[in-house]
Amino acid sequence: MEYTIQTSVTGEFDDVVVTTIAALEDEGFGVLCDINIQATLKEKLDEEFRQYRILGACNPPLAYEGLTEEIELGALLPCNVIVYETDNDEVMVSAVDPQQLVGIADNDALDSIATEVNERFERVLASVADELESSTEI
Repeated sequence: MEYTIQTSVTGEFDDVVVTTIAALEDEGFGVLCDINIQATLKEKLDEEFRQYRILGACNPPLAYEGLTEEIELGALLPCNVIVYETDNDEVMVSAVDPQQLVGIADNDALDSIATEVNERFERVLASVADELESSTEI
């Protein structure tokens, strides 16, 4: 089962992260948390790992609407967007597929919210790909 939507781009990793955050902001998302997996694994386990960031994205009006319909939805928030280096010198930007995510709740009232978030994430990925040299879109 596919549970993300993604695009692969070429560019400097930090530039891709900055571009992704800006594209999220343009679509009304704030980044509530930014987890640097590479640094965390080095600090906690003394293990080397590729550059990998988890951005916890939240659109407050859509989150409010979703939580109003399904109070337990908070367990699935914020929506994660990941940016990581691939083995072939590209950078992958991947967002959780909100339609798959809210499918867990089995609440039809969330369908329109999931569709809205999905459309916004698709625009975020398209914006990142347009801003940077796009190599492939999956």
